Amino acid sequence: MTRDQPHLDTATVRRDFDRASAGYDESAVLQHRVREQLLERLDWVRIAPAVIVDLGCGTGHAARALSRRWPEARVLAVDSAPGMLREAAQHRDAEHRLELLHADARALPLPAASVDLVFSSLMLQWCDDPDAVFAECLRVLRPQGLLSFTTLGPGTLAELRAAWRAADDYEHVSPFADMHDLGDGLLRTGFAEPVLDVERYTLTYGDVRRLMRDLKAIGAQNATAGRPRGLTGRRRLQAVEATYEQYRHEGLLPASYEVVFGQAWAPAADAGRSRRRRDEFAIAAAMIGRRQGQPRG
Repeated sequence: MTRDQPHLDTATVRRDFDRASAGYDESAVLQHRVREQLLERLDWVRIAPAVIVDLGCGTGHAARALSRRWPEARVLAVDSAPGMLREAAQHRDAEHRLELLHADARALPLPAASVDLVFSSLMLQWCDDPDAVFAECLRVLRPQGLLSFTTLGPGTLAELRAAWRAADDYEHVSPFADMHDLGDGLLRTGFAEPVLDVERYTLTYGDVRRLMRDLKAIGAQNATAGRPRGLTGRRRLQAVEATYEQYRHEGLLPASYEVVFGQAWAPAADAGRSRRRRDEFAIAAAMIGRRQGQPRG
């Protein structure tokens, strides 16, 4: 999030995800796809972690996959929503070293330099200060430890955002940070060699109300501090539906998602080694705009 974007109400974020936890997996189509792709990207790096943190673990799918990949590793599944941890506990595999930890991503109850890999899929966009999360990840990572993450970019739900703006002057879709702002944040907090790229996805719906129900079902509701607090009137909702209709294609309404994939390394203990200037970061240019198959809503 940049300084000119609306602030998030983090208490509301925790509450919404807590309430959505029991039925989360049924509607988390995009989250499943992105999580699997981020796990696949770990094949690109040479790492044998002894301690792994799944930051914003949700119902625990990635934590379990990481435990299967590195069965000797200690895996910490961390989330700020108690309901998500309860769901993760129900599916925990006793044969693997998976531990559940209720904590805020900005203040992890872990010693400095105690973690080899921080994995985080589609959690960062729900944090009011990404730099604070990056700084905490860097604190707990050992030298040359890896941060691998995804988050939502500003092109996410562009159709829904535009439809609401035609209905009133409130923010109805939470803000999402730009890839370049995230890269700058990684450098500001001291990470080395950040690499970021963007993937774009489209879910499709028969009507906009189904999209809104799916967002509510996964806890991804409007959490801006300046959001409207009352019930949405019928006239405003009809205006949203009418505006959204301009996007209908082949009988379906699209919901666009821009997903930023990022990784960065904690600096080596030898801080004097040659490294990139602090105002530069790398982006895998060949990958930007490369589209995967589209999940269907």
